[in-house]
Amino acid sequence: MDSFAGGPGTPTFRPCATSLESWGTGLVVCMWDGATRSGSHAAGGMVLITPAKVILLAKGVQFHSIDDPMVVELLLMQEAIGWCLGRGFTEVTFEGDAKVIIENVNQAETRDNRMGAMLEEIVHSLVFHSRSRVRFVGRRNNRVAHLVARKALSLSPTMSCLFGFQEWLNSKM
Repeated sequence: MDSFAGGPGTPTFRPCATSLESWGTGLVVCMWDGATRSGSHAAGGMVLITPAKVILLAKGVQFHSIDDPMVVELLLMQEAIGWCLGRGFTEVTFEGDAKVIIENVNQAETRDNRMGAMLEEIVHSLVFHSRSRVRFVGRRNNRVAHLVARKALSLSPTMSCLFGFQEWLNSKM
């Protein structure tokens, strides 16, 4: 489904009229979502949005030799947090639909062997950025990141690196 037409109560997003650089490092929402396909192929989407629902950035990433959806979601969350905090964004709300992972991060719960080290790194990163937070949103409210993840999953590894996710997303609105 490559459409942004949602049902009642579904947020409406708008294409960006400004560059990411001119936006600065103010308050943003960073949505992420992962997608997997049999055969150890996985991808994810990350979308940076202003409080007014203007899309500043769309980014797709691919992961190889991973078939565990929880690990994919966790890797993508780690990528989104690292990308935003590494570029100086000071107040970010990270939103995803991986409820178990988000609950573990918010409770600083890092005992799960499958995800423990990555969870610990995420919790540690967020401790130093107290104005950033992680929250669960359902699939309906995370659909933009989901579509970017599905698009990244559909591309070959070579094409994924070259694909213009921002332009593609803007063309869908």
